[in-house]
Amino acid sequence: MFEFKERYDINDLLEIMKLLRSENGCPWDKVQTHESIRTDLIEETYEVCEGIDCGSSEMLREELGDLLLQIVFHAQIENEQSNFSFDDVCNDICQKLVYRHPHVFGEVKVNGSDDVLKNWDALKKESKHQDTYSDTLESVPKTFPALLRGEKVCKRAARAGLPINDAKVFADRIRLSLDELEKTGFTAENAHNSELLGNILLSFCNLDRIMKTDGEKALTYSTNRVIMAFRAIEDEIRADGRKLEDLSDEELARMAENVFSGR
Repeated sequence: MFEFKERYDINDLLEIMKLLRSENGCPWDKVQTHESIRTDLIEETYEVCEGIDCGSSEMLREELGDLLLQIVFHAQIENEQSNFSFDDVCNDICQKLVYRHPHVFGEVKVNGSDDVLKNWDALKKESKHQDTYSDTLESVPKTFPALLRGEKVCKRAARAGLPINDAKVFADRIRLSLDELEKTGFTAENAHNSELLGNILLSFCNLDRIMKTDGEKALTYSTNRVIMAFRAIEDEIRADGRKLEDLSDEELARMAENVFSGR
C-alpha cells in the first residue's frame, strides 16, 4: 500500500517508479524502454539548461526533478533486468569523485584549478584505459551537439600538444575558407563547399575554445536575440496594419540587416 506524505525523498521516488513499472502500475510507464524514453532524457537536460539561462530557481528546481526522474527511470529498467540498481549508479559516481579528487581525498598537492584539470584528465585516461590521445578524441560522444563536440575535440587535441592556440591563425583560416567559398559561388551542389563549410565551423569551434567562450551558449543567445528582434519589427509592422508579405524587397532587406546585424 502506497503511503501518501507531505514531503517525499529519493527513496520514495525509487518506490514510486517501481510501482509505476509494476504489473498493476501505469500502462504507459511499464512498457517503456531505454530507447523509447531516450529523447525525453535529452529534452529534460535542455530544459534544465533553460532554467539556468533564465536565472529561475523555481524553474531549475522543477526541471532538475524531471531530469532526476529520467535517471531513476533508466536505472529501474536495468534493475528489473538484474543488471544494476540506482544504488550502484550512486556508488559508481561516488567512487569516481573520490578517485579523481586525490587533492581532496588523498595526499596529492595542487596549485590551482589548472593542476586539478590536468590530474583529472590523466586519471580519466587511466580509468578508461585510453592508451593514446586518439582514444581521448574518439571518446567524445558522437551524440553531442556538433558545436559542443567540435569544441571538445579541439580542446583535447590542444592538450595532446597540437599548436592550435593562436586565435589569429584560425581567424585567418576562416577568412581564407570564406574567400574560397565565395569564389565557387556558394553553390550547395558543390561537395567541396560542404567540406569547406564544415572546416569553417570547426575553426569557429576552436576559436571559441581559445577565447574561452561557451559556443553553445553564445549561439543560443544570438539565436534568441534574432527571434526577439524579428518579433519587435513584425509587431511594429502589424501595428501599422500591414503584414510581412506586404513589405517591398528593400524593406525586407533593411529588416534582415536589423535582425541579423547583432546591433
